[in-house]
Amino acid sequence: MGIRVIRSGLLTTIQDLGRFGFQKDGVVVSGAMDAFAHRIANILVGNEESEGTLEITMIGPTLTFEEDALIAICGGEFAASIDGHAVPLWRPVFVKQGSVLEIGHCRTGCRAYLAVAGGFHIPKVMNSQSTYLMARIGGFQGRALQKGDVLLIRKPRRKLGSLLFHKKTSLLPFTAMNWGISFELRAYFYGSPKTIRVIRGAQFAEFTAQSQERFLTEPYQVTPQSNRMGYRLEGPLLERKQSTEMVSEAVTFGTVQVPAEGNPIVLMADRQTTGGYPKIAQVIAVDLSILAQTRPGEQIVFRDISFAEAQQLYLQREQELQQCKKVIMLKMEG
Repeated sequence: MGIRVIRSGLLTTIQDLGRFGFQKDGVVVSGAMDAFAHRIANILVGNEESEGTLEITMIGPTLTFEEDALIAICGGEFAASIDGHAVPLWRPVFVKQGSVLEIGHCRTGCRAYLAVAGGFHIPKVMNSQSTYLMARIGGFQGRALQKGDVLLIRKPRRKLGSLLFHKKTSLLPFTAMNWGISFELRAYFYGSPKTIRVIRGAQFAEFTAQSQERFLTEPYQVTPQSNRMGYRLEGPLLERKQSTEMVSEAVTFGTVQVPAEGNPIVLMADRQTTGGYPKIAQVIAVDLSILAQTRPGEQIVFRDISFAEAQQLYLQREQELQQCKKVIMLKMEG
C-alpha cells in the first residue's frame, strides 16, 4: 500500500523545511527550494507546514496510488493528469485507489511540490526528512526517487469533514475541490526578467561604484550550471576595489557571493555552511521562492531595498499565508 513510482521524473526528492541546528557541525540545511509552495501544499491537505513533500523539478513523475489519498500540487505550472483527466494545481484533490497520476513537463516556473494528507512515512535524520543528495542522507534512502519505489503514507491528523463527502459522491477516479489558492497569491514567479529584491551585503562597499551600479540595474542570466546548491549567474562582471583574501564566514539561503572571475553565485537550499567569497547582497526571504522557480536561461534583475522594508514584506507574506490557512481549515471542517 502507499504510492508506487512508475516513472521518477527528472529529479524528484522528499523535502521539508530543512535540517536546522547542525550547521556548526558542517551539515547543510537543505529543504524545499520554494518553501512557499511547499507550505501551501501541506496546508491544502491539512498537514503541518513542515511535513515532507515531493519536490519535483522540470519533468514530473508517474505515480500509482495503491490506496485512497488526498493530495495537493503547488508550484510551477506542470501538466498533470489522473487516468488521462487533467488535474488542477493549487487545490485539494482526492485520488482513488488504483488511479495513476502523471506529472509531465513544467510550462512556467521550475519546481512543484506534492503533499499528501498525513505525510510520507519516512524516518527523520537529524530532525528532518529532507534529502541531501551529496551526503546521501534523509528522504527516501538518501536519494532521488526511482522506478519501483513505494512511499508509505501516514494517516491524516485532521478531520477532513466536507472533503470526505465529495469523495464518496464522485464517480471519477479523483475529485478536485471547487476552491483553491487565488491566482494573485500564487502568481509570484511570472514575468521576465524577474525582479529579485536584495539587502546590500557585508562586502557591498568593497566593490567599485561601477560594479555596484551594474549589479543593481543590469540583468543576469541563470546558467545551466545551476542546481540546488547554488545558481551561477552570467552578466556584467563585478570587480572589487582591492583584491584581498577573506576569512570564511557563515552564509545562508539567498547569499550572493562573487568569486574572483566576477560572475555572482546565489546560494540556494543545499548551500555550504560557510563561504570565503565576498558577499555583495542577500536575497530577501519573500523573493527566495521567485528565485527557486527561475529556470536556466531566464533572466533576473536585482533591486536593493532596506532591511526594514524586507522585514515588512516578510510579515505581510506571513499574515497572508496564515489568513489563507484559516480559510482553508474552515472549508475542510465544514
